[in-house]
Amino acid sequence: MENNNLLEINNISVVYSDVIQILKAVSLEVKEKQIVSLLGSNGAGKTTTLKAISGILKPENGKVTEGSIKYKGQNIQNSAPEIVTRLGIIQVMEGRQPFKYLTVEENLRVGTATRWGKPYKKDLEMVYHYFEPLIKRKDSLAGYCSGGELQMLVIGRALMARPSLLLLDEPSLGLAPLLVKEIFEIIKLINQDQGTTLILVEQNANMALQIATFGYVMENGKIVLEGLASDLIENPDVKEFYLGVAASGTIKSYRNVKSYKRRKRWL
Repeated sequence: MENNNLLEINNISVVYSDVIQILKAVSLEVKEKQIVSLLGSNGAGKTTTLKAISGILKPENGKVTEGSIKYKGQNIQNSAPEIVTRLGIIQVMEGRQPFKYLTVEENLRVGTATRWGKPYKKDLEMVYHYFEPLIKRKDSLAGYCSGGELQMLVIGRALMARPSLLLLDEPSLGLAPLLVKEIFEIIKLINQDQGTTLILVEQNANMALQIATFGYVMENGKIVLEGLASDLIENPDVKEFYLGVAASGTIKSYRNVKSYKRRKRWL
């Protein structure tokens, strides 16, 4: 494997329904055991990038029309999601959708679907170790869980599949700041303990860059900035538009900035 890259995306373009172009010449690399953050505003193309990797584009009438996606050296662009899942790539979708009428523990066991018949007790113990609040809820229906518990549940369910590459889409969405901090700390622990490689799509740039190794910033379907997370968190443009701090040190609202001004600065 060249350069120790687990995943290589080379100049991909993504089109929906043969007419709507979402991604334009996107390239990124993910090395084994890294946490890579994909940052950007709503509609920047972050989620579409994850779906291109996981194969979920296909059922949604989307297609990689140019470029390639290589996982462990194998081309996987436009593969069916079940094929990608068997390779060890698991996506946790935005929105925290559980199976409401199954218990928490039954939901977790669904995560072993790609390896039915194999022992799962140790995996359950691992999930409960990271997400202790789920222990008390394990016999409760998932539909009664709080937002934070649901986020723990869907990440835990993904871990039950023993992923090599875990794709997390907006894990902080709608959660209280203290809970966000806790979940991000657990994500970092999972990366360190299990050696799981992660791609983290996130609007909370500050939290994402604190736990990431490397980061990419997307605007309008393109990568406009990339670098070590430690460098990006100090970058004046990132500070101004994603961390809410202007060059003067004052808090600045991202929503008040004209998009053409942003593009001019990036490009």
